[in-house]
Amino acid sequence: MAGPLVDQVMTNPILDIAARVWEPERYRAFRVCYRSMRRIDDLVDHRKATGEPLRAAEVTIYRRMLHDWVGVLQRRERAGGFQDELLDTMERFLIPVWPWERLCRAMEYDLTHAGFESFLTFRRYAEGAAVAPAAVFMHLCGIRSENGRYLPPAYDIRWAAQPLAIFSYLVHIMRDFRKDQLSSLNYFPTRLLALEGLTPETIRRMAGTPTDGPCPPALRNLFRRYKRLAGYYGRMARVRLERIEHLLARPYRLSLELIYQLYNQILERVEPDEAAFSPDRVDPPAEVVRARIQETLDRFGGPKDFLPAGKKTGR
Repeated sequence: MAGPLVDQVMTNPILDIAARVWEPERYRAFRVCYRSMRRIDDLVDHRKATGEPLRAAEVTIYRRMLHDWVGVLQRRERAGGFQDELLDTMERFLIPVWPWERLCRAMEYDLTHAGFESFLTFRRYAEGAAVAPAAVFMHLCGIRSENGRYLPPAYDIRWAAQPLAIFSYLVHIMRDFRKDQLSSLNYFPTRLLALEGLTPETIRRMAGTPTDGPCPPALRNLFRRYKRLAGYYGRMARVRLERIEHLLARPYRLSLELIYQLYNQILERVEPDEAAFSPDRVDPPAEVVRARIQETLDRFGGPKDFLPAGKKTGR
């Protein structure tokens, strides 16, 4: 157990909340890997959030930075500091380099594209942006300790992580609709928008309108479509989690169940058939999140100090 859940943790990513039920050494490994992947993702997202098109010279510079980052991992080059910490973590826990390769490939796509033409294009992009980080998490769930050394998972980590990652990503897109749109980030494919008579420009304008008015019918239909898509991948995720659960110790089954439950809790609040539906109100209040965590902990038998009595949460 990585220590009790303190107040500010409820604002952390769901993966971090879930990994806190692991033993400290494995949790630290997750934190190192997640930090490195966030650096890569933020490198591109922060630039795109300015809303200014990237110049050709900038694209070349960013692409070189991404290639250099992956090259360091592929060649196992040591230069001190965080780079060595990441390499040590990958070696000790047998973590493959391909998730970073896939992630950088997705970030390269971001450099030269303003969005996605089709859901298939988005799906391919998600292999790097969502499935790759999830595969690292799934790897750390599945490694086994024997005689002081780790053995690799007894399942294909990409296969196991894929539907849960896509499910989570689709829920993220709905939850963060306004924040993403106002940061010049659009994850809705053009063809799906067109089915509702929308364009990237019109949904960005909708994101900038006051939140207390009625939700436009076209946006309501878009969310209805995305809820169905997320539900499909959520059901597939449940099947695959059940396929591998016998290969996982209880803390790692619990961590994956926490991820599934916390994202499903958000999806349950996407109610585009309700007259008062608003994309801004799908994120559950802290006390509701806390209750779902406690319910999941109770079903798996602990850990008892994860949600200390009397602690407030603010997610």
